[in-house]
Amino acid sequence: MRQRAVFFSIVLFVGVVSSVLAEPPLKALIVDGQNNHQNWPETSQMMKVYLEQTGLFTAEFATSVPQGTDPDFQPDFGQYDVVVSNYNGAPWPVTTQERFVRFVREGGGFVVVHAANNAFGEWLEYNRMIGLGGWGGRTEKHGPYVFFTGKDKLVRDTSVGPGGNHGPRHPFQVIVRNPNHPVTRGMPAYWMHSKDELYDRLRGPAENMEVLATAFSAKDMSGSGRHEPMIMSVQYGKGRVLHTPMGDAKISQQCVGFIVTLQRGAEWAATGRVTQKLPQDFPTADQVRVREADHE
Repeated sequence: MRQRAVFFSIVLFVGVVSSVLAEPPLKALIVDGQNNHQNWPETSQMMKVYLEQTGLFTAEFATSVPQGTDPDFQPDFGQYDVVVSNYNGAPWPVTTQERFVRFVREGGGFVVVHAANNAFGEWLEYNRMIGLGGWGGRTEKHGPYVFFTGKDKLVRDTSVGPGGNHGPRHPFQVIVRNPNHPVTRGMPAYWMHSKDELYDRLRGPAENMEVLATAFSAKDMSGSGRHEPMIMSVQYGKGRVLHTPMGDAKISQQCVGFIVTLQRGAEWAATGRVTQKLPQDFPTADQVRVREADHE
């Protein structure tokens, strides 16, 4: 009898483990179709590959028409765990906007990449979701300019001025400001990012937002001379938002630092936790690391 009990215990344990291992992957939706960056089809495909390489996600696309508001752009956001935006273009239909707000507010995950923070300057709830944005008519009326000065002082500058600026593409060092957040946990305090547009002077409501990492926008690169947010988290209702202004070009998205930020950010936005370990080829304080795999 004892042997039979042990046998059934083992069978039960194997069954539980198999059930956990067989848990369906998270579902990600990448929204695109319009973007002032003409390379968006390439970067969207790269992000799909990166998400699926984790083994945690399946990823699909929702692509709008190339110009103007697309009345047929009506994704069923509720079927997904996280939405990743590579979109910067005409407003979505009102019903789509309402469904998206409901999706995030009720607990859906959202990841904002690079020019997606330029989108929808006059859509208040979108600005609340992303915390900070650039261009799109943004000024002090949309919220403060948020930056770090010195080593660790966060400034919310409400003075008059436009939102959004960047100099030429160049490598820059990312400084982790919160090493305890699931997305940045384990990252080195300083790491080099490959050539990218370093966004500065971003403005927005900045409500329920935490700056997880920054980069110094040097004046000799037409920057602000301040430490600018590079990874942000936002709590929007029950939803989690991960926002990075990094990711302008193919070389920018080949950076292992960007890849890991996207992968971890999507998992955190979808689930509230991060199970992925930092890879051995992660950038160091003085060395850029890229993965040059073909994503065609």
